Amino acid sequence: MRTYQQKPTEVQRRWWLVDAQGKVLGRVASQVAVLLRGKHKPTFTPHVDGGDFVVVVNADKVRLTGRKAERKVYYWHSGYPGGLRSATAGELLRTKPEELFRLAVQRMLPKTRLGRQMLRKLKVYRGPVHPHVAQQPQKLEVER
Repeated sequence: MRTYQQKPTEVQRRWWLVDAQGKVLGRVASQVAVLLRGKHKPTFTPHVDGGDFVVVVNADKVRLTGRKAERKVYYWHSGYPGGLRSATAGELLRTKPEELFRLAVQRMLPKTRLGRQMLRKLKVYRGPVHPHVAQQPQKLEVER
């Protein structure tokens, strides 16, 4: 008996709709990372992007537990001398909630070309409206 290796041409992608309203950021992000990676499928192959598309709505209504809103700091660099920038998780949630959610998911995916390819299948929106209605995404219920 041989181990099954999925080929990129055999991948069947589905669309998922995740409502993040009132949910804890890390719990929702980990579920989304599993869907993007394709680990929920029996045909999972680590070196093939076999994941699905995920549409996340209400990213601005996600919850942060504990004191992460004040204490968790995100850093990035502009590329110019002295260009180190930072913002707390609370500031990002107020100004750019889509970016906060994308960063949470990105850090749970592989840090390779394959991980960047998986991240392109993530669509995050601040409110309940999204332009992917034609794809008929299936709703995914995330606990808490």
